[in-house]
Amino acid sequence: MSAQDVALPARPAYRDANVLRWLTAYTSSVAGDVVFFLALSWAATRAGGPSQVGLVVAVGAVPRAVLMLGGGVAADRFGPRRVAVLSDAVRCAVILLAAVALALAPPHLWLLALVALIFGVVDAVFMPAVGALPPRLTTAGQLARVQGMRGLSVRLSNAVGPLVAGAVLVAGGAEGAFAVAGVLFAVSLATLLTVRVTPVSGPPHRDSARGELRDGLRYVRRHRLLAPLVVVIGLSEMCFSGPVATGLVLLADERGWGAVGMGWVASAFSVGATASALLLTVAPRVPRAGAAMAASLLGTAACAVGLGQAPSLTTAVVFGALIGLTSGLATTLTGALAQTATDPRYLGRVTSVTTLCTLGLAPVLFPAVGITVELWGAGTFFAGCGAICLLAAGLGLAVPALRRAELPSLKFA
Repeated sequence: MSAQDVALPARPAYRDANVLRWLTAYTSSVAGDVVFFLALSWAATRAGGPSQVGLVVAVGAVPRAVLMLGGGVAADRFGPRRVAVLSDAVRCAVILLAAVALALAPPHLWLLALVALIFGVVDAVFMPAVGALPPRLTTAGQLARVQGMRGLSVRLSNAVGPLVAGAVLVAGGAEGAFAVAGVLFAVSLATLLTVRVTPVSGPPHRDSARGELRDGLRYVRRHRLLAPLVVVIGLSEMCFSGPVATGLVLLADERGWGAVGMGWVASAFSVGATASALLLTVAPRVPRAGAAMAASLLGTAACAVGLGQAPSLTTAVVFGALIGLTSGLATTLTGALAQTATDPRYLGRVTSVTTLCTLGLAPVLFPAVGITVELWGAGTFFAGCGAICLLAAGLGLAVPALRRAELPSLKFA
């Protein structure tokens, strides 16, 4: 047992006030992200038309992906809590200033692109820092629960955020939506200031930032569990971090289910993912976590193929729910395994690598979605997603360190 485990109270994460404060900050931040990006897209459409929306969003997405690894270095060098608080404060200030600017003058593309650029740079620092905090808040045995709670947070934010953004855009325009996003970031900042973290023992950082980045990548590459696990995370998230949503739209159109049918399948996916997050939040332990992760990916692969071949909307809804359940289990378990296996001194850099795999690889498939569906049909696209998940599951079963990976047992006082 590490010194960190001894210092922290052995209580369920969902009853730990410190973990709940972090979760509140994370939920408010994700909701702020949702509102901000919808407001940004809305304002860009009004300022330059639909063709300019993708350009403005890309201006923020590119630096976030490019600088993500550097954000992990900053989190490890200066401490994830300090970096998260500082970057959250900058995000809050930038968005509130943008709200004031939009209230004083009509939106201009150059202003929106500048806001997106600054937000993307700061987000590249914030995301690895806030994601690296859980192992500093609770014991290793609670990390699966924390990841489950994080999944619930994301689902709640993604469900409520668009409703809030839509209502505010109608009532107060883009400037009102920017102001609401800024308030949500302010709530996140205020809550993060109350979060307590355990110190990390070890030698001080003496290398340059570039040297620490190389050291972090070398650490991941040489780690018997993290190296294959990062590959599994990248493969398993390629389809399910965005491309599947586009594929679902095209599948519904191809089968004549319409927008209502697409909504039913998407809702079923969310229900399944929420169920998986809730299950892992309250479960006392996850036996044979590595094997369970691989089994979940196998289930995701089979259900993805089944969704693409679904003969009716009812069958598609069932497969959508099962995909949400199995992919949610896999995502939670891979996250918990990665944070459990990582030396606390490398948490920021490892989190930046896994986050980059999640956010950076998925866009590679976006252009392929439309081309694949147009040439061979939506069923082929979903079969391809199933094949990628099958490859991830095969790697999880083939590598002994992954197949035999375990999460620490929960022991309460």
